[in-house]
Amino acid sequence: MTTTDPMNAVLNQAPPLENFNRYLGNRPLRDAVLREGAGWAHDELAERGAELGSAEWVRRGELANASPPRLRGHDRDGRPADRFEFHPAWHECLGWLKQHGLAGAAWTQPRPGAQVRRAALFQLFAEVESGSLCPATMTHAAVPVLARDFGLIEPWVRLAQSTRHDPRFLPAASKRGVLIGMGVTERQGGSDVRANISRAEPAGDGWYRLTGHKWFMSATMSDAFLVTAQSAGGLGCFLLPRFGPDGGLNALHVRRAKDKLGDRSNATAEVVFDGALARLVGEEGRGIATVMEVAGLTRLDCANGSAGLMRAALSHALHHARHRSAFGKPLVAQPLMRNVLADMAVELEGHVAFCMAVAGCIDRRETSAEAGTLARLLVPALKYWVCGRTPALVAEAMEVLGGNGYVEDGPMPRLFRQSPLNSIWEGAGNMMCLDVLRALQREPACRDLLLDVLGRVRGIHAGYDRHLDALAGALAPQAAQEGDARRLAGRIALAMEAALLLAAGSPAGDALCSSRLAGDGWQGFGTLARNTDFAAILARADPERSDGD
Repeated sequence: MTTTDPMNAVLNQAPPLENFNRYLGNRPLRDAVLREGAGWAHDELAERGAELGSAEWVRRGELANASPPRLRGHDRDGRPADRFEFHPAWHECLGWLKQHGLAGAAWTQPRPGAQVRRAALFQLFAEVESGSLCPATMTHAAVPVLARDFGLIEPWVRLAQSTRHDPRFLPAASKRGVLIGMGVTERQGGSDVRANISRAEPAGDGWYRLTGHKWFMSATMSDAFLVTAQSAGGLGCFLLPRFGPDGGLNALHVRRAKDKLGDRSNATAEVVFDGALARLVGEEGRGIATVMEVAGLTRLDCANGSAGLMRAALSHALHHARHRSAFGKPLVAQPLMRNVLADMAVELEGHVAFCMAVAGCIDRRETSAEAGTLARLLVPALKYWVCGRTPALVAEAMEVLGGNGYVEDGPMPRLFRQSPLNSIWEGAGNMMCLDVLRALQREPACRDLLLDVLGRVRGIHAGYDRHLDALAGALAPQAAQEGDARRLAGRIALAMEAALLLAAGSPAGDALCSSRLAGDGWQGFGTLARNTDFAAILARADPERSDGD
């Protein structure tokens, strides 16, 4: 006769969250995709959502982060190698990103809503693995800049737009697809790119020789990098390939890999240029303008990536609360826990709506000057707000899981370590808020366009109307000062999120206005009013509810 040891029984524990549809179970994202003109991509997004919610992809994301890249400074014969080696899961992630158009190929699909579709896929993949999104977003953002220079189109634009990931360490002309990284930051300047001291000297035949260093080279395994250096005409932007025109390794030397808090699957390094050959992108002296054009796209991806991280954290919290009981009933049925979960869902729904609306502006800016003007204002406001709010939401979601959320064999520690990165990368919060001010000062039409968009939902919620009145005053010429830039950017972001949710008729709209715009303002997660429609909000956020209700 066998006996069962009660100490080995697994009781009152949530099963793993896997084999679910990340897209169909995300009603706020589905609604936003439809609003912003990419409803035609529904079937594809549903298919990708099921794929990325599978146990196979959950494990793949875990493996890519459990096996960080290894730097090989030299080959076995002692020759410089300056390359990283990755776990196969990393390359499988990049293969998926290239295949589905997140790393360059989205520009080959000019259909209205193409950038909205890509933004939705970006958020879905961020739930699984964030590090591989770094080279994907930089390759995507580099394509429009490179495509304007005839000398750089072949083979760089063609291979960047390829849907094939080719991990071989070879010259670009021998590959089926390439990835493009970026190196702007130097140790003495940080965000002050004008303080860069790397030098670029003409080397003939359209090439320059770069001498200097980069304190952070993002996605150091890439086939080429957009970098900045001082030339005779001022700061320029250059495309620096890993291999020179003779097919030999370029003089880019990896001094050390960065040991980062998160983003463990991705390679970031300090590098030195010792006469490395590079091609000028654009004009001498216009390097900052070129980098800012790239940043307009990478910053949107920072926000999308943060929204995906928050979605992953909230999904785990909701899943845990549905399957774990305390004091005689499931956690999700406990009134205070419902308030906390619903408050996180409200927060995230606003962020998702804002991200998709800005992606819609990017889609329309080629045909609408107003969309381009709005994008220049909203992109930095979006990045500041969404990325800056991420650590707090991920920490709150971790707390829902209790001690289980704090141990390394669960998903939350990786999400938490990753959560501050997008707020730092591509310009930290202060830089974003100053860019908001610059957009308002340089393009006075920004103010009127923004107030026109926000004014379309006036009259639905009194708290929103009061917020809009106050914002209109803060946007008046000369009203905003540099020291107030964070307050102004936050007001703009909240107004946009509230307007989008109110216009959509989402129950999260009223909750967002009542909790974040009215009265004493937001007091932390779990402080929604008692008359909030908790059931409707939680149903929209439930990752395992994909019946379309």
